[in-house]
Amino acid sequence: MSGGRFVVQRHRARSPHYDLRLELDGVLVSWAVPKGPTLDASARRTAFRVEDHPLEYFDFEGVIPAGQYGAGDVTVWDVGTWSPREGDDPRRGLSDGSLHVDLHGHKLTGRFALVRRGGAGDRGGGDRGGGDREQWLLMHKKDAHAVEGWSPDEHPRSVLSGRTNDEVRADPERLWRSDLPAERASVLVHAAPGGPSAEELDELDSLPGAGTWHVHGRELRLTNLDKELFPARDGQPPVTKRELVRYAAEVAPVVLPYLEGRALNMHRYPDGAGRKGFWHKERPAHAPDWVTGWDNPDADPGETGTYVVVDEPATLVWAANFGALEWHPWTSRTDAPDLPTYALIDIDPGERTTWDDVLVLARLHRTALEHLDVRAQAKVTGRRGVQIWVPVRRGPTFEDTRTWVERLSRTVGAVVPELVSWKWEVRERRGLARLDYTQNAVNKTLVAPYSPRAVAGAGVSMPIRWEELDDPVLRPDRFTVRDVAARLAEHGDPFRALLATEQDLPPLS
Repeated sequence: MSGGRFVVQRHRARSPHYDLRLELDGVLVSWAVPKGPTLDASARRTAFRVEDHPLEYFDFEGVIPAGQYGAGDVTVWDVGTWSPREGDDPRRGLSDGSLHVDLHGHKLTGRFALVRRGGAGDRGGGDRGGGDREQWLLMHKKDAHAVEGWSPDEHPRSVLSGRTNDEVRADPERLWRSDLPAERASVLVHAAPGGPSAEELDELDSLPGAGTWHVHGRELRLTNLDKELFPARDGQPPVTKRELVRYAAEVAPVVLPYLEGRALNMHRYPDGAGRKGFWHKERPAHAPDWVTGWDNPDADPGETGTYVVVDEPATLVWAANFGALEWHPWTSRTDAPDLPTYALIDIDPGERTTWDDVLVLARLHRTALEHLDVRAQAKVTGRRGVQIWVPVRRGPTFEDTRTWVERLSRTVGAVVPELVSWKWEVRERRGLARLDYTQNAVNKTLVAPYSPRAVAGAGVSMPIRWEELDDPVLRPDRFTVRDVAARLAEHGDPFRALLATEQDLPPLS
């Protein structure tokens, strides 16, 4: 056979390594090479045979999210074509443990040999120092392309983007979701996922006050579409239920990664914002059978304990029609409800707190997090404050995250004590800003990114870039459901990088 394509990906997971992959028989035959391939003919590189990868992974460059197989950052370090040594059958070579190939890449050129430890024909793998993985040796032959002392670490940049692993991790363009089919596993970060088609939106617009809408692969029964749910604001018309349903359908694919696999507390206002609202934590009996439920083993007495879990975009459309104007996901997932995946910082203004005061506190938290080398992202609440989400590697308890946020916020508060009040302090200090670390508890929530708020004009809890804290036009209630589509198109989703962040909270003295 004539060979095919090859790729080498620089992969920083639990241990940094390089992955050599050869296209063969519709898959990528793969080896993990801890020290990386080299052009030095005198070097011998250990290479562990790993499972075949799908062809869709060939040019993946981005981040594999925490909690998934291979979590870490990936660059396409080299790419090109390969061919077997003349007269060789590469399938036989793989089976026998001796494979000789010519690589024609940007960095790797010349003949390479892959030999299974223990010798050709040893199907037991010989010395399998990599646990239960076959251990091979990767060598460059002495030919015109060999370079003495050549090190892959001296050539770190991607041949696709020119970026390093650090740069890709800081601002990934793609995520690899190993829980999805291979054809859908590579997910664009900054481009908004697909919303409803123009035909589906036209169908919604043509419905009378009630009717059936087919969207996101589901059939939903919609009611009271012309009801005014949000009062008018800034001279604009009120926001109707039809507009909220449309917004939920359009933004659901963007919001879904922050909600899926989590219990949802819904803030319901069946008669609209400004009227009586209440928390709704249970999955209604009349919910469609495709709306996922989760049975909370620690439910309060009198509750059924069955929560709604948003595991597909159509569920948010159903929630909007149900009168849920706000979406509040748990910070833990249903498979481990006592272990949070985010630590939450809530800058809650008091009656005497100005927006400038809130910005001072937010900027101080920004500086502290940068100093600690902790990745986090801020969002305005859609009402008066700022919230900061800090992704954490699953393991710490809610008590751990609550203690960490309290220590961080007390350190920040000590810089500007005239702006901050703690809830137990004397009445004279009430009305100042609260740095509310108590939200770090099971079943306590902060409103989700892009969730509407029950305020005039349908304000939105909008993710922002850190530098926007210095923008003089920024306001906590600046954005509404009518602004989100244009903003996503222009700036992408600033929160998206949090999905790929796996970090431990550093100790605070």
